[in-house]
Amino acid sequence: MTRLLLRGAQVITMAPHRPGSERADVLIDGDTIAAVGDGLDPTGAEVVDVADRIVLPGLVNAHLHTWQTALRGVGADWTLADYLGRLHGAVAGRYRPEDMRIGTLAGALSQLDRGTTTLGDWCHNTPTPEHTDAALDGLRAAGIRGVFLHGTPYSAADAAHPVSEVDRLPRGPLLTVGMAVRGPQLSTPDAAVADFRAAAERGLVVSMHQSGGAPGPAWAAVRAAGLLGPGTNVVHGAGLTEEWVKILVDAGASITCTPENELGQGHGIPVTGQLLRLGAAPSLGTDTDAVAPADVLSAARIALATQRGHDHERHRQDTGSFALTTTITAKQALTWATTEGARALGLDGRVGRLEAGMQADLVVIDGSGPNPLATALYAGAGDIEAVMVAGRWRKRDHELLDADLGAVREQLRRSAAHLLPHVPA
Repeated sequence: MTRLLLRGAQVITMAPHRPGSERADVLIDGDTIAAVGDGLDPTGAEVVDVADRIVLPGLVNAHLHTWQTALRGVGADWTLADYLGRLHGAVAGRYRPEDMRIGTLAGALSQLDRGTTTLGDWCHNTPTPEHTDAALDGLRAAGIRGVFLHGTPYSAADAAHPVSEVDRLPRGPLLTVGMAVRGPQLSTPDAAVADFRAAAERGLVVSMHQSGGAPGPAWAAVRAAGLLGPGTNVVHGAGLTEEWVKILVDAGASITCTPENELGQGHGIPVTGQLLRLGAAPSLGTDTDAVAPADVLSAARIALATQRGHDHERHRQDTGSFALTTTITAKQALTWATTEGARALGLDGRVGRLEAGMQADLVVIDGSGPNPLATALYAGAGDIEAVMVAGRWRKRDHELLDADLGAVREQLRRSAAHLLPHVPA
């Protein structure tokens, strides 16, 4: 197996027992991190000089609808009602399997380009098995680590999730499967309980949207059935009461915020502060390229700045002045985009940290400075020099590898040309 030694970088391991950043080497054996430390023995390894670089765990985008990539930016001025009516109501039914494939492939490649190595692909435009299989094919072709969250088009509130479709889906070294259900906000109590139970019986992450309103009776039914737990992932969470956020946190559930989308479309204020007050933290997603940028580091910065703004305002109301000490750090924001994302997708034992035994998923940032944590958090796509997934370079010297980008662009253009005429003005 191939052994690589990344030598001399400022390394951000995100491991709880190590410094925020440190000068270290990273030894990779095949698809696994063998060691992280200073002056590691290079015997038998290809040595890659990464001095004056920052190495950190691959980023995790825990919530993205990649199938919408061909419509990038079309909904920049849409409210949530516009998005639901125009994209789901008018356009989703026009998708062909080939549109699902190219949207997913292009969306996943875009994530790799921006340093995301693990993607929670929330695919809820699957009217036929052919649509599902095409989306899966696009995800596999990109070479990203993917959690394919199988969803369905919006349907009756009492319809249970089609678990036979979930059961037939293939898994692989880089591909796991979860369930993207309508969830208690949009389902009857019986249907919500059935969906949660099906996920629990299969050991799958069950993910659902919840925003723009208080939790309904189906939430209480799921809780009474004892089905809330670490495999529960709530997307957005805006509108949940303090009591319900605590219930979810105490159960070990995760909440994924998509802050730019939530603030811009009207989901509600991100629940970052509610989580932090309970000693918990959000994972992050970018939701949809049709509405918001696909950059999870931007999501981290927006979530950080938004919550700092609320904290300053609360302090100003209490004392007449902004806070004199920072309430949240850059390192915390990076955990939201790495370790918390891994936990939300059920992969916290495999990715999200750089330490021995973890998968070799990492990002190399072209840059250095007195504060490597801030340099990493402020990085843009142009700063991402290299990306590795399972010990294999997917981006190197600022260029994506093993991808015919010309063909991808042309297929995406043709898909957009097919779909855009169906977007209502």
